[in-house]
Amino acid sequence: MKLEDIKKIGVAGGGTMGSGIAQVLAQHGYEVVVTDIEDKFLENTKRIILLNQKTLIKEGLLTEEEAEESLKLISYSTDKNVFADADLIIEAIIEKMDIKQDYWKEVEEIAPENCIFATNTSGLSINGICSKLKNKKRFIGMHWWNPPHIIPLIELIKNEETTDETVGVLEELVEKIGKESVVVLKDVNGFIGNRIQFAVYREALKIIEDGVATVEDVDKAMKFGPGFRYPAIGPFETADLGGLDTFYYISSYLFNDLSDVKEPTKLQQEKMDSNHLGVKAKKGWYDYSDGKDEEAMARRDENFFRMYKSYITNKYKK
Repeated sequence: MKLEDIKKIGVAGGGTMGSGIAQVLAQHGYEVVVTDIEDKFLENTKRIILLNQKTLIKEGLLTEEEAEESLKLISYSTDKNVFADADLIIEAIIEKMDIKQDYWKEVEEIAPENCIFATNTSGLSINGICSKLKNKKRFIGMHWWNPPHIIPLIELIKNEETTDETVGVLEELVEKIGKESVVVLKDVNGFIGNRIQFAVYREALKIIEDGVATVEDVDKAMKFGPGFRYPAIGPFETADLGGLDTFYYISSYLFNDLSDVKEPTKLQQEKMDSNHLGVKAKKGWYDYSDGKDEEAMARRDENFFRMYKSYITNKYKK
């Protein structure tokens, strides 16, 4: 399989992630077929895609003509057999191991032998998901970040048998659709991004629980300190520029003081018990009542688009 051999791409699961994935692929000229278990879910897929497109048009990142042309490339079905001539299938169904395993076992009987299989799990074991497949060499994790039509990163995660050819084709595809890929060389929980993200979250929780700072100031410190750096330079580049000796000396006393808890914390449990689950429940670390939830989402997307436009400008600057 080569990049030019990929003509038709199947997307299994038409939720937030599947919708965004299908949208991005179609905008780059690929024929896409989206499947879900009921037509009502596919109708929601269409709604999400249209909403995303309107936002992109408003931000000047997509023309109305481009949006219309890409919609013509997307079809919908509740029948897995539409994958019989697919060249790549990206699965974004419910995050339950047994359901994903059984799903791929069924799809393997339908799809062509050279079709690449990719799962969009955000943390489940890639080895586990493909355990019931006969041919694991063409199977790979392909973790898109939410919202997929904005966030550039896609993690490609190898299972124990994934071939370099499979990885290489998807690296080229990711580049073609204007995204950035990283390769996770072995199957580990959380891959790269979520391991870093949750290490930060664990330490942020410790700072709050120890009474060191408020929630607001922890967020502010991240956004205007390390977070201000990271869009431009990663943690290893930061260490190089700061001096590895300096980072060594800081590590010698700070590592011992950092959180190393192995279970969700008491503070997290209190949030769960109170049903303070964030935007979805109108209350989390912050209050999202009286329309503050929509304001928060709009503010997030506005800031994401600002960064995305800067990313696009720098990516294609010659």
